[in-house]
Amino acid sequence: MAFFSGVQRFLRQSSHNLTSVRLCSTTLTTPKLFISGLSRQTTDRKLNEAFAPFGQLIEAKVITDRASGRSKGFGFVSYASIEEAEKARKGMNAKFLDGWVIFVDPAKPREPRPPMQSESQQPSETGFTVNKTVGWCG
Repeated sequence: MAFFSGVQRFLRQSSHNLTSVRLCSTTLTTPKLFISGLSRQTTDRKLNEAFAPFGQLIEAKVITDRASGRSKGFGFVSYASIEEAEKARKGMNAKFLDGWVIFVDPAKPREPRPPMQSESQQPSETGFTVNKTVGWCG
């Protein structure tokens, strides 16, 4: 029994520490926020409505999959000033939106994409890429 109470105490402490780490704030350097944990049913309009009370909203965009058109579960919100973005971050971080807990973090600059495939990896006339792996994958 002592073992189980020790495990429970450890889990309580570690979950508290994880929550406090997730909710820690850093200073914003840009008025653009990254919103994660969005429901698949969240739309641009719903995101706009949720973040509009915190200031002059420039853009609210839910990122969607190109093929299916469904939400990827994250989005971006841009404000006119860093102060408004900070207010929104404090007011909406770890709150419910469409039944899901969302997290609001500063947006990071987009990383450069890797270069296009070399000519040796170009698809053939039929549209298939030739796999030059030697061996049996049975």
